Amino acid sequence: MHIEPGYIASAKILAANAVALGVVGSQAKRIVQQPQLILKSLIAGVFFTLFMQSFHMPVGPSELHFLGAMAIYLSLGFTPTLLGFGLGLLLQGLVFEPADLLHLGVNFLSLALPLMLVHKLQGDAAGKLPSVAAILKRDAVFYSGVTAMVGFWLSIGEVATPFSAWAAFTASYIPVVMAEPLLTLAVLHLVHKGRDLAAVRYCFTARAV
Repeated sequence: MHIEPGYIASAKILAANAVALGVVGSQAKRIVQQPQLILKSLIAGVFFTLFMQSFHMPVGPSELHFLGAMAIYLSLGFTPTLLGFGLGLLLQGLVFEPADLLHLGVNFLSLALPLMLVHKLQGDAAGKLPSVAAILKRDAVFYSGVTAMVGFWLSIGEVATPFSAWAAFTASYIPVVMAEPLLTLAVLHLVHKGRDLAAVRYCFTARAV
């Protein structure tokens, strides 16, 4: 889901950064009302970075990552996952891939907008144990959105990108969509199993907005 440097003009990057700041800012009221979400967001950011670093490879004009998005979303909630995406991308840029900092806002929107769509269509299920079918449905919506966002950035980019290159990138996410539900179920079962521990209840199982 990363857009490589050189694809997007500086003015469009600035516009994307402004939109990204607006999306992050939209959660400020919830953070003030529920300081617990700060800790949840930090946890989400760390896990998201670890998932991204666990597997990533260049595919055409972008990069294939293992994201663990639904595991984070269903165990921590919407706001921590949204902010965790930004924190995770920032941490990855600072520690592992400094070149990615240029497109921090672009890459954040590629994840944040699909997550917002999932949350709008499917609702918040934090703390619950959804079926495999329900997880697959959420993954399908999320990754369709991610690949569509990559297609959007490429369509307004400064470098001509063949449709076949974007299609190859899109197809590369099919194994991820099939594998991630196993991780999601494992994480949710671990959280459910540890629900009697105060730390687990505070960080994971309380319903988040």
